[in-house]
Amino acid sequence: MRIRVRGWRWRSNPLRRRSDVVEAWTALVVAVLLLVGAPLAGSLAGRWAHDEARAVALAQRADRHRVRAEVVGDLPDTLPVMEDGRRRSYLVTVRWTPPGERPRLTAARVPAGTRTGDTVAVWLDSRGRGVTAPPDDTAVWQHTLTIGTCVALGSGTTVLLGHALVRRAALHRRLAEWERDWARTEPRWTRRHNA
Repeated sequence: MRIRVRGWRWRSNPLRRRSDVVEAWTALVVAVLLLVGAPLAGSLAGRWAHDEARAVALAQRADRHRVRAEVVGDLPDTLPVMEDGRRRSYLVTVRWTPPGERPRLTAARVPAGTRTGDTVAVWLDSRGRGVTAPPDDTAVWQHTLTIGTCVALGSGTTVLLGHALVRRAALHRRLAEWERDWARTEPRWTRRHNA
């Protein structure tokens, strides 16, 4: 005689309790949310992040321009060092000349190893202030993938935590039901009578 165990929560039987049915439906909903919902949420968030990042990049590209400027400010004696041993860029005063105007001074980031008098390429905004370079397409896609992945993983984690809470509540309810049923059954089995 072969006993079917798989799917017992779905079939009608005397051992099945209401908490078992709730747990079975919860498992089905969790599977659908993990396989469909989390990836869908990640792709929608990624699409939104891509549109936003692309709009920001286009606005920055319209506002910023690259110029050649001469380093005129005093350079620090020691340059900050990053954890991996590379030197980072630093802020220094540079001089640049807009077409048909007088030379201007502004603070801009220059790469490590630059000396006073060197000519470097710097990015300026429409007011002539030193700014970072506008994000390129690679940066936009990195932002898109990061946001999409984080939302998908966060959604999946939320679903799994919710499932764990439902399972815990179902287990507590099941144990309480078993305790109540045993309190009714135990005196007949052990022939113990309450006084």
